[in-house]
Amino acid sequence: MTFKIHKTVGLTLLSGALLLGPTSCKDFLSEQAPSNLTPTNFYTIPDHAEAAIASVYADLRFVGGGNGIFSSNWQLLEAITGTSATETAQNSDLNNLYSLVYDGNTGHVVAWWNGLYRVIANANLVLDRVPSITPMDAAQKAKILGEARFLRAWAYFHAVRLWGDIPLITKPQTTQSEDFMPSRAPQEEVYNLIVADLLEAEKAGLAWMDVSGRVGQAAVKAQLAKVYLTMAGFPLSKGASHYKLAADKAFEVITYANANPNTINLFPTYLEVHRETLENRLEHLFELQYNVLVAGNPMDNFYPNFKPVTYSGPGGTGSTVPVPSFYQSFEAGDLRAKDQEGWFYTTYFTNGNGAKFDLGAPYVFKHFNQIANGSSGVAGTRNNNLNVPQIRYAEVLLMYAEAQNELGAPTQAAYDAYKRIRDRAKLTTPALGTFTQASFREAVWRERWWELCYEQITWYDMVRLRKVFNDKTKGFDNFVGHINPSSNQPLQEKHLLLPIPRQELLNNPNLKTQNPGYPQ
Repeated sequence: MTFKIHKTVGLTLLSGALLLGPTSCKDFLSEQAPSNLTPTNFYTIPDHAEAAIASVYADLRFVGGGNGIFSSNWQLLEAITGTSATETAQNSDLNNLYSLVYDGNTGHVVAWWNGLYRVIANANLVLDRVPSITPMDAAQKAKILGEARFLRAWAYFHAVRLWGDIPLITKPQTTQSEDFMPSRAPQEEVYNLIVADLLEAEKAGLAWMDVSGRVGQAAVKAQLAKVYLTMAGFPLSKGASHYKLAADKAFEVITYANANPNTINLFPTYLEVHRETLENRLEHLFELQYNVLVAGNPMDNFYPNFKPVTYSGPGGTGSTVPVPSFYQSFEAGDLRAKDQEGWFYTTYFTNGNGAKFDLGAPYVFKHFNQIANGSSGVAGTRNNNLNVPQIRYAEVLLMYAEAQNELGAPTQAAYDAYKRIRDRAKLTTPALGTFTQASFREAVWRERWWELCYEQITWYDMVRLRKVFNDKTKGFDNFVGHINPSSNQPLQEKHLLLPIPRQELLNNPNLKTQNPGYPQ
């Protein structure tokens, strides 16, 4: 079942399309005219709760929203990493991201702030109003509230890493609310809410995996591991206590996966990571949901510039393409760098399914939907329903390997998790005894750069580690002073945080000063 609802509730728009599917296909909108819905009479029956949580899921798709010519919101977290460049250079805001000269007026920065707080606002409505819906099945209610807590935590986790101290809003707001113009809360308070939300979501009775795309237990535990790992590093620097929390939580997912390999596992090949028919399964613990009936896959800006790799002929935008030195940094024989097998392609088929031709450079294949665009001798469906990964099991294995190593030295279990990533890449892994804690640490970091590239994860690694992979030396530079290959510009202290959007500072004096280094 797919449905939409559009209604202004307080200061936020409740809107969404349920690609995920509630338990009932009853047309709840027939209960009363949508134009008569208010915050008071909307949250009255279980179907309203299902519609409300669907709206929060739909809000997550701001990540794939367009942001001017040849640009999408997700490119914010790619352009500034130094692992990508642009072939078009026709979007000034995107160019400013690549050049590391963005500010509080940059469109992508504004879109992320607005998008994340929209998710938070609608999640707050669910958490505030759904508990009072009666009668409602207790298990259904607990599940929806658990999902809302996960999604609020997802949004705050992005926001606190991007801006540092941020407004912490946990209740629906109106113009009469005391905190209608909130001040910025310390980062630790934000992290405390994120952890509390995820711990509550763990208790919500969620299934380990949900092939409909709704949040499952595996996603909650993996996200908790990621939060703890981040808290262990910069800027909170919690250290050993939180490395242990991260390792233990990741190991819970690994333990379940080992006992249930048909439910959670690595895909045998990299092609399966971006196969439309395998969405929300096995390796994909959590994804942003896409279907052309509502919104098609938003990763077209990875396509080669004006090369006929899809059914539509010479097209694509080329506004996010690999930096050559990063592509060349992969070890010899690594399947992730092999044409049309891993994360890149250097050849493809004319119009998606015709004669093979040389692209002239490597392009990102990781989000390429062959079912939609075509493959050798097989025409595409022209419907790009591919989801966008948020948490893969591969990341859980690497989180465990990193966190466990930080507790003293690489253990056999940490080594095994690390080796599984390399085994799929068909790489030989040195024996456990050849590693020190320091050498294993950097080995795991390298795998994170290679395995998780172009999934909007690398920037956050750079910030929490204060280290950046040098694709020429294969070592790690300090964040401040590292020269981004895409712009040939050094990262500065100010780049550890994004600027607060300028209109937020103008509209809310309680936000006070801009983040250091940016114009007020």
